[in-house]
Amino acid sequence: MYSKKVMDHFMNPRNIGELPDANGCGEVGNPVCGDIMRIEIKVEDDIIQDIKFKTFGCAAAIATSSMVTELVKGKTLAEAQQITNRTVAEALDGLPPIKMHCSNLAADALHEAIKDYIKKHRP
Repeated sequence: MYSKKVMDHFMNPRNIGELPDANGCGEVGNPVCGDIMRIEIKVEDDIIQDIKFKTFGCAAAIATSSMVTELVKGKTLAEAQQITNRTVAEALDGLPPIKMHCSNLAADALHEAIKDYIKKHRP
């Protein structure tokens, strides 16, 4: 049902935890499935220097959160804003159709963290 990449990111999530010096934070949830994702970013000179996540949810929710952090670490904010749910799903070699909403949450949490950073640090 799940690809090897999904299982790897679920069993060995990357960048899990909190960033005490985060300067952008995004939190989203899906009331239907109960998944909640929080992504924190540390941005310097418009580049995501560090990123961490905490996710309460299924294997796909954890895997997509982990993959999003891998996709954007070291990228500019403009590059990170181009990440979509499809980007995340493709990077994981696909998700079952019933789990595609999980990749939406991961991309949404990232975009919310970027919006939060921009709101706080740009006039």
